[in-house]
Amino acid sequence: MRTLIAALRSLAFYVLFYGGSVFLVSASVVAVLARRRWLAPIVGRWGHWHLWCVEHLLGIAVVLDGELPQGPVLIAVKHEAFFEAIDTPRLFTHPAVFAKQELFRIPGWGFSALTYGLIPVAREKGARTLREMLALAKQRLGEGRPLVIFPEGTRVAIGTRPPLQAGFAGLYKLLNLPVVPIAVDSGRLYHHVVKRPGQITYKVGEAIPAGLAREEVEARVHAAINALNPAPAEPGATQP
Repeated sequence: MRTLIAALRSLAFYVLFYGGSVFLVSASVVAVLARRRWLAPIVGRWGHWHLWCVEHLLGIAVVLDGELPQGPVLIAVKHEAFFEAIDTPRLFTHPAVFAKQELFRIPGWGFSALTYGLIPVAREKGARTLREMLALAKQRLGEGRPLVIFPEGTRVAIGTRPPLQAGFAGLYKLLNLPVVPIAVDSGRLYHHVVKRPGQITYKVGEAIPAGLAREEVEARVHAAINALNPAPAEPGATQP
């Protein structure tokens, strides 16, 4: 019975959230062409619409542990599901998010995302990509906007702790910014076709100062974004 209820809730979520998203993406394209000042509020509304659907249709409570940073700072977020990516414009004020270049090919959405100020990441271009990202990131910082990055590079399997992508340390060094790490445990509930009720938590870590050596900043960010992710058992260890 619980599985059936979860399946019905998920079906309602897909119909209402993505149906509403079509409307909001269309509105964002109109805003880009007619009134660009409307774009940021529309994107923020998308995030709030998603949260309403998550809470009221899926039965998932979203809890914040800590104080979210705002303004020109680098924010590193754990990435287990689409949940935190969609939730980002609700969490922060006009964030500039580093996103895979493939996403910008989505009709309508990609056009609006570029105008909104998201920063494309094309990994295959190497050093050229880093220069382009750095130029856009500095422009967004000059506008007083927070930078949001998923330093693992893509969604990762629940319970895994992959190393951070090399580009993260390069951006951290060249931008000379403190970084605020945020853990999130969305995968166990949200990263399923049939989503499950429960609680998703954001845990905001302590700000890590600028200017640290690569090994130290990577180790501190890696530990902090995995604060809600149980450490894997040592080989040969017995379970209690």
